[in-house]
Amino acid sequence: MKEKILIVEDDPAMRLGMSHFLSACGYLVKAIEDGHEAKFVIDSESFDIAIIDLKLPGIDGLQLLKHIKSRLAQTGVIIITAFADVKTAVQAMKEGAFDYIAKPFSHEELQIVIERFLKFRSLEREVKHLSEIVKKSEEFEGIIGRTPVIREIIDKIEAIAQTDVPVLIQGESGTGKELVADAIQRLSLRKDNVYIKINCAAIPETLFESELFGYEKGAFTGANETKKGKFELANGGTVFFDEIGDMPLSLQAKLLRVIEDGIIYRLSGKDPIKVNVRLIYATSKNLKELVRLEKFRSDLYYRINVVPIELPPLRERLEDIPLLIEHFVKFFSVKYAKGDIKISPSAYEALLSYNYPGNIRELKHAIERGVLLSKDGIIELKNLPEEFSPVTKLQKNCLINKFGLKECVENFEKTLILKVLQDCDWKKTEAAKKLGISRKALWEKIKAYNIENGEGGI
Repeated sequence: MKEKILIVEDDPAMRLGMSHFLSACGYLVKAIEDGHEAKFVIDSESFDIAIIDLKLPGIDGLQLLKHIKSRLAQTGVIIITAFADVKTAVQAMKEGAFDYIAKPFSHEELQIVIERFLKFRSLEREVKHLSEIVKKSEEFEGIIGRTPVIREIIDKIEAIAQTDVPVLIQGESGTGKELVADAIQRLSLRKDNVYIKINCAAIPETLFESELFGYEKGAFTGANETKKGKFELANGGTVFFDEIGDMPLSLQAKLLRVIEDGIIYRLSGKDPIKVNVRLIYATSKNLKELVRLEKFRSDLYYRINVVPIELPPLRERLEDIPLLIEHFVKFFSVKYAKGDIKISPSAYEALLSYNYPGNIRELKHAIERGVLLSKDGIIELKNLPEEFSPVTKLQKNCLINKFGLKECVENFEKTLILKVLQDCDWKKTEAAKKLGISRKALWEKIKAYNIENGEGGI
């Protein structure tokens, strides 16, 4: 469907020139010379974009802008202004205009601004769509995704949550293994009972047995009273063994016995204690390889690996990254009372193109930092960790000869232009001067490199 554009310009030559050019580009164009007539048209028709001169007979551009925004909030308004009226144009942007373009300008410059708005609108619609998907995923407390593998994982959680079958959750560090365990517990029949988490990598081997099974008074020096262990405390509930691959080999046989018999003995205790506990396990290690190396018991492995859930790394579920970004921005905006936070296109592009060796945890921390450091409600590229900087990534890729000379030079030029534009608040004349090129040359490079104004956010 062709986009509809309204032109309101009292200069006949300019109005006719823009109308012919945009019609040739495939847009449906209506051109008007008077503010009063434009207001009447706006009340009876809808437009995707309105291009309005600030100085108009009848109703001026600012008044017309306010009327459009009250009547057609989704219409993108581009203000035409003389250089002397740039301050008024900035005021127009505060009133809701998408951007302004100063006279004299070429048709190509106008086309760049129009294309940028259409892309911006497309991103806004995508974000809105993603927001709706996020809401549907809230019942799993942060397990967010629309990729087939994530939907399969959610289906598996729902299928096994209300059974007592052992579950082994596997995946790289930061992929959300604990979130999956939490979801299983919340949906289980034991959801109102005790839920204890044990990080097997954090407990010293000498204390592991007493932590799990407890001890009797006098069992060792300093044991001045009887103490219950994790199994006994969790009786009737759930125990989550995080990083089960780090459990000492000497203790694995005792865990296997508890799984099979449901009986524990405190240290120095002689009386068997019956426990009824649901067990969930997680690991970032390859347990099959540990079994082969005789660092993990094969009989324990087969006993706990009844229902395996494999979590993919974030780099293998790229479609879910926008969903997660939206979720974390909302979460931290509320947590730190930052209001409505948006992300600049350059920052958003960096978040989408990053490889995430630290998976979801790394994305979460990057967004948290971005929200905390954001100003004027926008997360800029500079607010993200250094690893997300395209300059840093470009330098690394060039130094290891991943890119050729031509690609390195072009990428560096694009990055430099983008940085200077941001430093100059997207004032093209000032940026061109800093770069030592003409304003026309800058416009050509902006178009060639598809550089977008990050001021408005998405």
